[in-house]
Amino acid sequence: MKETLSAEDRNALVEYRQERAKDSLKAADTLINNGFYVAAVNRLYYACYYVTIALLLKNNIAAQTHSGVKSMLGLHFVSKGLLSVEMGKIYSTLFSKRQSGDYDDFFYCDAELANELKKQAESYIEAASNLLV
Repeated sequence: MKETLSAEDRNALVEYRQERAKDSLKAADTLINNGFYVAAVNRLYYACYYVTIALLLKNNIAAQTHSGVKSMLGLHFVSKGLLSVEMGKIYSTLFSKRQSGDYDDFFYCDAELANELKKQAESYIEAASNLLV
């Protein structure tokens, strides 16, 4: 489907994904402030995921899975120096933490970790968003 989008539709979808990223970041903040740290990790990952999807869409790069999105990010943006290795590691960390939080038994996240991941997610979103301008 995404391969057949008009330029106008593609731009609208990129904007929509950016808004979803902002909303997910706000949701994570609310969850952290209310002590729901594991749920906040999920929202932090998705905030980064949505902005990454926007980046891939803008550049007409297809990915079908979350792992595919991570791979395409590394291949097309990190390996080419468009995003730093540090930003790639932030995305990978959030990917891994979200997986653990959603599927592993006894995943632990406290306020300190959630707040550190939030700072990292904000840095990642800013860096990725700069490539969408």
